[in-house]
Amino acid sequence: MHPLTHRYAGFTLVELMVAIAVMGTLLAVGIPNMTTWVVANKARAASEFYAEGLAMARREAITRNAASRLVLSPNANGQLDWQVDVCFPVPGAPCGADSGSWSSVAAAADNDPNADSPYKSVFRAATALPSADVLAPTVQPQGSTGVYFTALGWVDTGDAGRLARLQLTPSADLRDAVQPVALVVTLAGIVSKCNPVVAAPDTRACPP
Repeated sequence: MHPLTHRYAGFTLVELMVAIAVMGTLLAVGIPNMTTWVVANKARAASEFYAEGLAMARREAITRNAASRLVLSPNANGQLDWQVDVCFPVPGAPCGADSGSWSSVAAAADNDPNADSPYKSVFRAATALPSADVLAPTVQPQGSTGVYFTALGWVDTGDAGRLARLQLTPSADLRDAVQPVALVVTLAGIVSKCNPVVAAPDTRACPP
């Protein structure tokens, strides 16, 4: 009888080195592509983030028969946080940039008729969006800080700092994956998206 022999299958050193080299190549190619994909998705979602705030401000004005405003404020990554406030005007105290009792995140506005469930401001931080180096926000007119809405949902044209357009421009290395986009606020308070780099008669073009 022949003694039983056992053979143990395994990797040789050469096979192991080849496997490591292949994995390294896949990681070197895949990780940057995955990173770009994640950033591009966040950049594409940025317009929805700002459109949500504008739509909410108009909706609260109509629903509560009150003045409302969307206030933009820059944060540490260069993007714009937003907050939606409401104000209930009374004789002699109109709701404006320098007058009226506006709600805050911590407290309701004075004269809120819904005493059981008064409105408190809604704040949304833009920290989840790519930094301004990757997706640059610009406002028009320059220096504008938000939009005021009347109780009918129309834009308050008496607001000197009224935001008319918010544009998001991707950095050069993202332009193949993300298109520039602008949010335009009409006097009727409606928000529409357009592409600021195309011209009429292209239906994606921004209004002049």
